Amino acid sequence: MALKMPTCSVNRVTQITPHLLQMLGVSAVLLDVDNTLSPPDSPVPFPGTVQWAHEMTRQGFHLVIVSNNFRRRVAPFAAQYSLPFVSFAMKPLPFGYLRALHTLKIPRSQAVIVGDQVYTDIIGANIVGIHSILVTPVVTEESVSFLRRRRGEVPIRQKLKETGRHIRPKE
Repeated sequence: MALKMPTCSVNRVTQITPHLLQMLGVSAVLLDVDNTLSPPDSPVPFPGTVQWAHEMTRQGFHLVIVSNNFRRRVAPFAAQYSLPFVSFAMKPLPFGYLRALHTLKIPRSQAVIVGDQVYTDIIGANIVGIHSILVTPVVTEESVSFLRRRRGEVPIRQKLKETGRHIRPKE
């Protein structure tokens, strides 16, 4: 289970605060796209995510998009955020993570990946040795492979809640 366990979780990327990132000791945020920043295959970002990214950058954090999608999907999307990107990252393999860290000139110890999938984003982060924040998917994908993977994530998400590693925003 350790390979599948993220550092912590939140419901939405916009709930990640500078304070949380400082507590993790990170200065760089690698961001997944589908179901993290936007609905799958949509060019439209989730509400508030562009502003959140700009605020994190203003606060001194380095952001980069890291996606398994192809350049034609990721480039115009990243442009909306004014962020560099790595497309065709092949997560959970380490190549995309390492390219992103090289782009930012940030050591692994100072980076966190934010994504919605345990079997790509989180396992890849643990292979590379960086922190990870698991977000709750907004859109339910209907394919059999996605449904199977999401079912496998249930015990991990439950364990995060039981151990207090699921961070809820203050009301």
